[in-house]
Amino acid sequence: MITRRGLLIGGAATAGVGAAGVVGWELTPWSVRWRLRQEFGLIPDPFIPDAAEGRVRLEHLTSKHMGDLDLFTAVPAGHGDGAGLPVIVVMHGSSATASVFREIGLARFVTAAVEAGAPPFVLAGTDDGPAGWVPANGVDPQAMVREELPRWLERRGFDADRRALWGWSRGGYGALRYLQSDPGWAAALALFSPALHEDDPVLDDLSALAGLPWGLWSANHDPWHDGAIALSEQAPTPPDPWVQGEGGHTRIYWNDHTLEMMRFLAGHL
Repeated sequence: MITRRGLLIGGAATAGVGAAGVVGWELTPWSVRWRLRQEFGLIPDPFIPDAAEGRVRLEHLTSKHMGDLDLFTAVPAGHGDGAGLPVIVVMHGSSATASVFREIGLARFVTAAVEAGAPPFVLAGTDDGPAGWVPANGVDPQAMVREELPRWLERRGFDADRRALWGWSRGGYGALRYLQSDPGWAAALALFSPALHEDDPVLDDLSALAGLPWGLWSANHDPWHDGAIALSEQAPTPPDPWVQGEGGHTRIYWNDHTLEMMRFLAGHL
């Protein structure tokens, strides 16, 4: 008998991926996930709101700190080119790139959040580096975010001085690391399943979170959940909201909470 687990493991192995299940699914390439979902109907589709897209752009840029990268921006429907709107900057996980933001529904989430009462905002994000959102191998994502990203956003007419920061998985870890190097850069912070252990050195100095509105989302069966608990307990300002619940380290869990996260961040802009 062909089982769901067998197909997941087989599909991952075919793609050269050595893991399956909660973590393996997030690490499995998008092409393999799409085939499993479409051909076998085994994986439920993540929630994407039935909302219109506004202006969505994926632009290829050259960064002096990163080399070539993509910049994704999404304006809520009904708000034109987004002139004067504040920005939620997103740092993606290690299995994603800026080019998949539209596919996973982020542009629709922006419109849906505003239609649900959030103050209008723009969502923007770029690709990360070879080691995620930390400096390595001659590139510096943190310097790009600090020095270049605000200028790129200003040139497109957005209010880059009003910004919040959201990261998931490795991007959540990177967002925390970034604010440690540049406290005060963001008006609010949201972390989805940050990829850190409970004894990670990043927890040694969390002073950047003092007085900062920040929220934390981590499913009970996430392999990084103990790290999220340690982060919540050691932070000088506790996360509010602090959302747990059933689920794993998956797009399904994250999409289920993206609307509430966007409303939270936009409320601080």
